[in-house]
Amino acid sequence: MKAAVHRRYGSPDVVTIDELPKPVPRDDEVLIRVHAATVGIVDSLARRGTPAYARLHFGLRRPRFAVLGSDFAGQVEATGPAVTRFAAGDQVFGTVGPHFGAHAEYVCLSEQAAVAAKPANLAYPEAAALVDGTALCFLRDKANLRRGQTIVINGASGAVGSTAVQLAKHFGAIVTGVCSGPNTELVRKLGADAVVDYTAADFARAGQTYDVIFDVVGKSSFSRCRPALNRAGIYLTTAPSPAILLQMPRTARCGSRKAVVAFTGLRPASEKRKDLRYLTELAESAALAPVIDTRYPLRRIADAYRQVDAGHKRGNVVVTMTGHQ
Repeated sequence: MKAAVHRRYGSPDVVTIDELPKPVPRDDEVLIRVHAATVGIVDSLARRGTPAYARLHFGLRRPRFAVLGSDFAGQVEATGPAVTRFAAGDQVFGTVGPHFGAHAEYVCLSEQAAVAAKPANLAYPEAAALVDGTALCFLRDKANLRRGQTIVINGASGAVGSTAVQLAKHFGAIVTGVCSGPNTELVRKLGADAVVDYTAADFARAGQTYDVIFDVVGKSSFSRCRPALNRAGIYLTTAPSPAILLQMPRTARCGSRKAVVAFTGLRPASEKRKDLRYLTELAESAALAPVIDTRYPLRRIADAYRQVDAGHKRGNVVVTMTGHQ
């Protein structure tokens, strides 16, 4: 099978398309032909081996995971004899996280992995872009976002941010999206009640306060955003910096405003499966639509990485396997 492989850390040019053995499912596994997979910031960090402490997972001196990619959509091609949840021909989507391997024509996963039936109204690229449950976990589980609450989403036009805007509106919140000027129209179309161009204004210094601040891009900090939080407000971030790791337990014990970071990819597969089913319901009811910036064929995955590294994508970057657009 063809797969995008990197055997040393570095720029997108370290990723090449190689032939690898096609996996064979064990008794309790399913073999999935991948039709589309996302290329995200975690893949980019893993490819570069940054930050340094992350190499405890990625590999100290050389990549532990030669084939990257976590979120995918595809079709079950074969099953082990003990598998009961899936059958050959099933259209599915899911994630191989916290490990990798989806940037390949095939993956083998346990039938108990984070895999579910693909939303019927989505093509494979859109389904792959829907998989990431980061925004859902933060807004529903960590913030307990409720109707009438006010929220700022910093990085509202990116992969997680574009989902967060839609989910926040679904939960009934009053949403302010923060993005660059060229992306303001997109964020408004996603449902944001107000949009701030971060190149022209600083939401944290504008004099307004919010119940929740969700820093999707990790460009701010709890200390900087604290004055913009209401009493009992919550600051959420996807970036596990040393500062937030110290602030989270401290604010949990004292003070009314909380700082929260979550490692959503490390949740049990059973929780991820529930999220996939919930996201499917939203997608099939038109309450949530995945946003795709660009699609690349697998052979151009280095270009996909370059776009992710540039930091200006709108929604998701997706790679599609040969013959499966």
